[in-house]
Amino acid sequence: MDGIVFNIMHYALHDGPGIRTVVFLKGCPLACQWCHNPESQGSRPELMITAERCTGCEDCLTVCPTHAAILEGGVPGATDACTACGRCVDACLAGARTIAGRMMTVAEVMSELVRDRVFFEESGGGVTFSGGEPFMQSAFLRSLLEACQDEGISTAVESCGMTDRQDLLGMADKVDLFLYDVKLMDQARHGEATGVGNETILTNLAALATAHAHVIVRFPVIPGVNDDSENVSLMIAMMRRLGLREIDLLPYHRIGTDKYRRLGRPYQLADLQPPSAEAMENIRRTFADAGIEASVGG
Repeated sequence: MDGIVFNIMHYALHDGPGIRTVVFLKGCPLACQWCHNPESQGSRPELMITAERCTGCEDCLTVCPTHAAILEGGVPGATDACTACGRCVDACLAGARTIAGRMMTVAEVMSELVRDRVFFEESGGGVTFSGGEPFMQSAFLRSLLEACQDEGISTAVESCGMTDRQDLLGMADKVDLFLYDVKLMDQARHGEATGVGNETILTNLAALATAHAHVIVRFPVIPGVNDDSENVSLMIAMMRRLGLREIDLLPYHRIGTDKYRRLGRPYQLADLQPPSAEAMENIRRTFADAGIEASVGG
């Protein structure tokens, strides 16, 4: 069994308890305006270009089998004929070209995870499967979860919830912790901000809250998009109705901005600034006053 992984982050501290290794699986059904991992959205490997690293050697043009690699006015690029085969990446000694996403087997992923076992055991940590949306590679995810169970490694899955309910609930007994993203409660606003409605997301959350003992809601706080009192109040009401008592408030940041440029895509929120510490504390206090354990960060 294999799947497409676009990153494995060791020694993570914000995606579940303890020290964790986060495996990022490629592919997501949402297109959130603020996404800080835009390379996660497509289901196939993608070419990313850091133009300022290019030396103009033209080695990429020579090795490209589809003649997709281009260099115009000293600026590297690629046409739609690019298959992300990686030959230009291998030829680029300057590191101007990279591929986001690589095919890995379950055994290859597990070989990286078991090396971190001592950190998991000493800190109460484990492995978090994130994305993208990990359930988009459901068979691969299931195999990874089963392999972690066999190794006695604790698991968490971060999901946007836009997935098949049978897959979600069918793997629930293999997951120790779910980190479940909730962005907007209003269907129309959710569609405008993410490209899809939220009906499936919310009904899946209700089903998961009944079936699983440990679900933490994650709320990415995006100024002017979803930080208004109406959205927060609706989220509190939903959580109380479902018996969910924990939420991670994730303040918007600009770390992923440059990735859009490297992918050749526009970034819709280029002028948006992160929320202030005071604004985050106000939202945290609002949840806490409603009896919900809220923390800023993961």
